[in-house]
Amino acid sequence: LPEPILTHVFVAASDVLELGDSDFDYTVAEYETVLVEFFAPWCGHCQQLAPEYETAATKLKGTVPLAKVDCTVNSETCGRFGVNGYPTLKIFRNGEDFAAYDGPRSADGIVSYMKKQAGPSSVPLHNERDLDAFVNNFEASVVGFFSGADSSQMAEFLKVSSAMRDSHRFAHTADLSLGLKHGVESDTVVLFRPPRLNSKFEDSLVKSDEAVSTASLRQFIRDNVFGLCPHLTAENRENMRGRDLLVAYYNVDYLRNIKGTNYWRNRVMKVATQFQSQGLSYAVANRAEFQEELEEEFGLGLSDGGELPLITIRNREGHKYSMQEEFTRDGKSLERFLEDYFAGKLKRQVKSEAAPENNDGPVKVVVADNFEEIVNNPSKDVLVEFYAPWCGHCKTLEPKYTELGEQLSADTHIVIAKMDATANDVPTTYDVQGFPTIFFVPAGQKDQPRKYEGGREVNDFLNYLKEEATHPLVLGTAREDL
Repeated sequence: LPEPILTHVFVAASDVLELGDSDFDYTVAEYETVLVEFFAPWCGHCQQLAPEYETAATKLKGTVPLAKVDCTVNSETCGRFGVNGYPTLKIFRNGEDFAAYDGPRSADGIVSYMKKQAGPSSVPLHNERDLDAFVNNFEASVVGFFSGADSSQMAEFLKVSSAMRDSHRFAHTADLSLGLKHGVESDTVVLFRPPRLNSKFEDSLVKSDEAVSTASLRQFIRDNVFGLCPHLTAENRENMRGRDLLVAYYNVDYLRNIKGTNYWRNRVMKVATQFQSQGLSYAVANRAEFQEELEEEFGLGLSDGGELPLITIRNREGHKYSMQEEFTRDGKSLERFLEDYFAGKLKRQVKSEAAPENNDGPVKVVVADNFEEIVNNPSKDVLVEFYAPWCGHCKTLEPKYTELGEQLSADTHIVIAKMDATANDVPTTYDVQGFPTIFFVPAGQKDQPRKYEGGREVNDFLNYLKEEATHPLVLGTAREDL
């Protein structure tokens, strides 16, 4: 008989620990800190996460282990930890369920987040070499200098470091002499900016001038951690929401080209210092990382601007502006842009479909450009549906919503409307997280839209409007197809 042909299938070794009902408890208890993903093989989000999780596990090898549990075959463990959606990520400390993981889902984001979870929440520093090594980091460093280990202020500092370790790096010393070269003479906290962001336009460190307390330290970090012009990334962008923000997008690369990156950042900062007290925040960002958003939100394609920074502003109301003039090396174009912004001379950038020429149907078509005219008409009650063209539930609703519009077509006090939320900017007063989302906007109360939470049959809408409408409903007869 011929020899059987042996085939070898090589599977790359994984650095993610695979755990199950039989070994979960004792394996997790072996480590001080472990990140565990509870998943199902059929789950799309789990499949998207898988390569990022594998990469993160390899980068974190020897620092923090990453593990996973397949809940389709280990239901006892998953049930015990209350897993009811996939993927669910949890941080375990010494075998105990410590906290839900709510950090980024990219490999680099997971690595950065979990490095902060490893070891103590604040690193003890014993000499100047420890201090220099700690602050020489890609991110900002918060260091407490105290006169002794029994300092009450140190206890407060450690309490805050434990609560905020997810977002910031902390270290402390009980030897005040370590801070002498930084002007430290008594118990205080110093925030050291990342060396890569050092600039002549701001100090490389900031000293707190208040006694250390939980409230004062949190406020100190919030006020100073970003500095005049931070590096905006997918990982920290959530922390920068809720502010009026100017971003300069260009080839930001703090790994391979620090000097080139700071060349443009310094030009932004030079202009920013002139407008520092006017409530606008500034940042630089890698254009490639945000290209999809630039195209979607600002209509800026890959060919726009070339190598020069692209400048946009988005304020907390969601209003958007982009600098049309080319960025000049002397900063004068940015200066003019900011002068016009603060003077209220800039035209808002609005993503909008063209308004329909004929809008006489039973359901009025709303786009961003006619939103004010239709939805914010002060004399009309408006029921407006925000939909997406691909949404199955929206397609199911469409004939019923049209019938509702037909039944109310004779009522001059009420408007039934719809807006494609994927093709138009939605005002920030409307919290649209999924589709369809429907709001009732009463006459005379346009700043207080009410989310409709009722059923989606025609009678459900009619019963709701009978209760909520400013005037009694005028019902016509639904048109019959001939």
